[in-house]
Amino acid sequence: MTSALEDPSLERHFKGHRDTVTSVDFNPNMKQLASGSMDSCLMVWNFKPQMRAYRFVGHKDAVMSVCFSPSGHLVASASRDKTVRLWIPSVKGESTVFKAHTATVRSVDFSSDGQTLLTASDDKTIKLWTVHRQKFLFSLNQHMNWVRSAKFSPDGRLIVSGSDDKTVKLWDRNSKECVHTFYEHGGFVNHVEFHPSGTCIASAGTDSTVKVWDIRMNKLLQHYTAHSAAVNSLSFHSSGNYLLSGSDDGQLKVFDLLEGRLFYTLHGHQGPVTAVSFSRSGDYFASGGSDEQVLVWKTNFDQMDFSELLKTHKQRAETDSAPTVADIPPKIQRPSSSSTSSSRAAAKPLSTSDDVEMRSADSRPRSRVDDFQPKSTTQALEERTAMPPQLAGTLEHIVGQLDILTQTVSLLEQRLTMTEDKLRECLDNQQKITVQINQKDL
Repeated sequence: MTSALEDPSLERHFKGHRDTVTSVDFNPNMKQLASGSMDSCLMVWNFKPQMRAYRFVGHKDAVMSVCFSPSGHLVASASRDKTVRLWIPSVKGESTVFKAHTATVRSVDFSSDGQTLLTASDDKTIKLWTVHRQKFLFSLNQHMNWVRSAKFSPDGRLIVSGSDDKTVKLWDRNSKECVHTFYEHGGFVNHVEFHPSGTCIASAGTDSTVKVWDIRMNKLLQHYTAHSAAVNSLSFHSSGNYLLSGSDDGQLKVFDLLEGRLFYTLHGHQGPVTAVSFSRSGDYFASGGSDEQVLVWKTNFDQMDFSELLKTHKQRAETDSAPTVADIPPKIQRPSSSSTSSSRAAAKPLSTSDDVEMRSADSRPRSRVDDFQPKSTTQALEERTAMPPQLAGTLEHIVGQLDILTQTVSLLEQRLTMTEDKLRECLDNQQKITVQINQKDL
């Protein structure tokens, strides 16, 4: 692991689809990538170079959405043939099929426990099913037009959906009620996504915008107009700090959510970018386009493994033993705003086969994508310097205190925002009352 951050790099380039790629998703085990296409096929790409890709044929029409189960043992696919299929992503490609809707199924998603399946359709409904035996549970029916995307919250208690009726709806899974509707989009809503914390949602629309809402206060937090055409797909980084988007303008964009700005613009596809997805760890992301290609990129700009960092914080809180050097996360310096706001990582189309080693745009050999084991924190620190135990203990204490301070500041910022909103509301009400009194006096 290097101490300096780098631009995203193009690592792999998969060719095999015969029409627009509609959806991409990584297997949680990081050994496979699934993609769906208008060519009616589901492809499962194996990252080990000696293993060829699997082409799964079964759908009678375009595959609109693909999703791996949390365990990685199943892939669900939704199709224009009105069915959903559950595949075992092995060489046999066995699947079970069920008719899910009365029109095109646009979206499919697994709950975090892997027990429930969520589907959305042009028949204007959202449906929930058991994964085992695909038993129908219930429908959500308040959208007035095609439902293009529906996702579970990380805890599975909420559902978010986006529709051609230009709304984003938030649903309570237990009560089956729509708890809030967001009307801010000026066009069809192509894609919706939950933030990893479960407190925010993002949506992408044909109005070329990306929006992020806080669902605790039902407040629009961020509004991005960086794309010049319809935005088709979104994906949050596992740290929650970045949002990836793909658009008809042919560009992928990465937004820095902490600073509320465009972070990267990436060029790799010839034509519209129709699908994007971060891997579960956030180390890689994939994109699919109307050029029939699937590209795999190495993230690079956030090399700290966020889940590992949280684990070390938790361990420090729970253990009584003396801290070790492994508890201290590597120090990562973030690039300055001026140097990255318009950074670009241009990737020329490459004509490599399914299982050939990828090279980056500058033709230097890059690491294969099957080498998905980043160096541990301990290794990274040992490479840098041999640290005396006393210094390690002091640094450990400092990191722990900084973590507490960061969480405290975050809570204070949230409370300040809520206080400001309440104050604004009070002032608005006071103004209205004053106007009413003045009108009565007249």
